Amino acid sequence: MKIHVQTKSGEFEYDCEQGENLLYAGLRQGLTLPYECATGTCGTCRARVQEGEIGLEWEDAPGLSYVNHEKNELLMCRSTASGNCTLRVPAKVTDGAGDMAIPGYRKGKINNVRERTHDVVSFDVTLDSPMAFDAGQFAVLETEVVTGGRAYSMVNYATSTDTLDFVIKRKPEGKFSDWLFENNIDGHEIDVFGPLGKATFHPEEKKNLLCMAGGSGIAGMMSIIARGCEVSHFADHRGHVFFGVRTAEDVFYLDELSSFVDAYPETLEVTVALSDEDIPRDLENRYPRIKFHTGFVHSVTSEQMAGKYDNILAYVAGPPPMVDGALRMLVLEAR
Repeated sequence: MKIHVQTKSGEFEYDCEQGENLLYAGLRQGLTLPYECATGTCGTCRARVQEGEIGLEWEDAPGLSYVNHEKNELLMCRSTASGNCTLRVPAKVTDGAGDMAIPGYRKGKINNVRERTHDVVSFDVTLDSPMAFDAGQFAVLETEVVTGGRAYSMVNYATSTDTLDFVIKRKPEGKFSDWLFENNIDGHEIDVFGPLGKATFHPEEKKNLLCMAGGSGIAGMMSIIARGCEVSHFADHRGHVFFGVRTAEDVFYLDELSSFVDAYPETLEVTVALSDEDIPRDLENRYPRIKFHTGFVHSVTSEQMAGKYDNILAYVAGPPPMVDGALRMLVLEAR
């Protein structure tokens, strides 16, 4: 079927398979349709139906609170078409993703499941065909067991790979994370769509880096720092990584972060902030390459980064309250 879209930058048309969601169909054909989460949470992929019949594949999608049903609006990432249709998309759209890899569908198999903390697990997904992606991008994982896909950043980085690494924190009433924690998922087959996301690292921009992460938000930062080390970005640029968790029992990836600092001890700094307890002495002794402070991660970042914002690019990921605090700090202090 044909999907016709009216946008602020012109009109476009693309093919959509029966049962395929409208956003993914356009993205996999190179259209830069607007999105952020691509899973029905944020409301960014809002569009208005001008003509045609549309079906909703996830009636409980949180992002539906942002649409105006009286104006026949929908979320493209959670909607399918029964035939040709016309949509009005309130954004500038281009036909071509530039240097970014065009996302596509893949089958994956979960393996190498590891418990990182009491509520954090990591695992690999082996793909049926290689994926090229930029450091900082994410993929949508979907299983038949749980309604709706979930977006997770890749921890690893490779120009092209058939293995994606993920780390996931269990969320209260999170159906997908409950499924991960309560079942033996090793060997389970899942659907993968990606790569997605524009919060990416490109060494040619020649910027110093600031990475602020809370909990499993460290995932994309690991990919960014891994690429920076791979291309010797920190030979002549500085990197500052701030990782916030509640207690020492909640922190993970310390071995990996230490190895990054080992490679560039003069220019790359990693600081772990514990919000709910003092720093255990044995933790400091085990990881001398890492700095430890007490406090919320955005507050610790504010203290440690004063006067160090020259030629810097900042990345932020984590729980909404942490992200809000970090953004306020960056706008007011780092400007």
